[in-house]
Amino acid sequence: MSDMLQNFINGRFVPAKGQDRIDIKNPTDGSVVAVSPVSNEEDVNDAFEAAVAASKAWGRTTPAERQNALLALADALRDNKDEIVEAQHRNTGQPRAQISAEEVDAGVDNLRFFAGAARTLEGRAASEYMTDHTSYVRREPVGVVAQVTPWNYPLLMGIWKIGPALAAGNTIVLKPSDTTPESTLVVARLAGEILPPGVFNVVLGDGGTGQLMTRHPAPAMVSITGSVRAGRAVARGAADGLKRAHLELGGKAPAVVFADADLERAAEQLIAFGTFNAGQDCTAVTRILVEDSAHDRLVELLAKYAEAARTGSADDSENDFGPLINERHYADVCQKLENIPSHATVVTGGRPVADTPGFFVEPTVITGLRQDDQLVQEETFGPVLTVQRFSTPEEAVELANDVSYALASSVWTSDHGTAMRVSRELDFGCVWVNTHVVFVAEMPHGGFKNSGYGKDLSIYSVEEYTRVKHVMHSLEA
Repeated sequence: MSDMLQNFINGRFVPAKGQDRIDIKNPTDGSVVAVSPVSNEEDVNDAFEAAVAASKAWGRTTPAERQNALLALADALRDNKDEIVEAQHRNTGQPRAQISAEEVDAGVDNLRFFAGAARTLEGRAASEYMTDHTSYVRREPVGVVAQVTPWNYPLLMGIWKIGPALAAGNTIVLKPSDTTPESTLVVARLAGEILPPGVFNVVLGDGGTGQLMTRHPAPAMVSITGSVRAGRAVARGAADGLKRAHLELGGKAPAVVFADADLERAAEQLIAFGTFNAGQDCTAVTRILVEDSAHDRLVELLAKYAEAARTGSADDSENDFGPLINERHYADVCQKLENIPSHATVVTGGRPVADTPGFFVEPTVITGLRQDDQLVQEETFGPVLTVQRFSTPEEAVELANDVSYALASSVWTSDHGTAMRVSRELDFGCVWVNTHVVFVAEMPHGGFKNSGYGKDLSIYSVEEYTRVKHVMHSLEA
């Protein structure tokens, strides 16, 4: 019998009161590895009641106290890496080495950054703007926050929310994806040994549970990483309660490749960055825009590296990437590949991986698509890269910007001036030059348009979880 998962509320694991259940399946073979409850209104109320009760005391802790707590949590993640990796591997099918390096190690680093950031928040120095009055500005925690994390990077996306919220002095009710909750529950157990009860709470459930959280009166802020559809629902619910919303949503990242780029290096990295995590990444390379004179050579190189990339149900240490997350998403990606228009050409891939259980799709490179085609305009969230031509930098920018998403992009060229000019014109929250999908805790991440608003990482993300208060003193009293 599969394990029945529990909520984590007020410092301990408790059975959910909601009676509905969700099977958690390993996407490498479809086997049921755990059963998750669907938390109901009573469960959500209990979690927020705990967060509200803990909010005042946690908000009054010193920055040093919050720093020490986050450093202790970082150490706990490091010391329990193997358990976290196995929990997440069961839910996602990601290669263990990927989870270890790109989520646990990165999460530890990010928590240590946020620990330091806890001691950098400060108001502005007192000044006299009116005779016999002194003013200053305070940065305070917003209070209680609701957070919803995605299934593609369950641990790391949780850290991107937990770290800045705790650093700023907030208490949390977090709902992980109903597909991949187990690594978050390990974090909850570890946090329960470090943080006061009620500071960090986890409720399990589906989109309905998320809506209950969004519309609950307790949180002053709601943060979600997820689809555009889910983000819009959260934004509507937050607006009804005049709550602050922080949305990190979809992407359709272009890579603009000029003829003077190192094409061999570009092709190798673009395939790596486009198929990493099976392309299930809002910042993954999905659209390659290449200068006319370099088109054929780059396509040849892309095919070479795509055909060398490994996936499938073999031991995950042999694979570059794992499966798509579940049967529904697998069917959606396969349907898009089956419906490629006749004017396009599949250079390599374009099919499920043959003779394997689970939800695996071959690395795919497609040329000849038009700007209004579905695979160019809509997020695929699979190991699928499209290639389009451009003649001038202006045309490249026009094609790159002509989608509803604006999260991430990259420019590939040996000309510094070209890189600077094109970076300026690209309408995306992040632009990389001669690389792609490289994150550091010190720099902000977030998009525009349908990719949402607000920033993850950096001191900017900590400020997202604060409010600004003006205090004025009369000097005559």
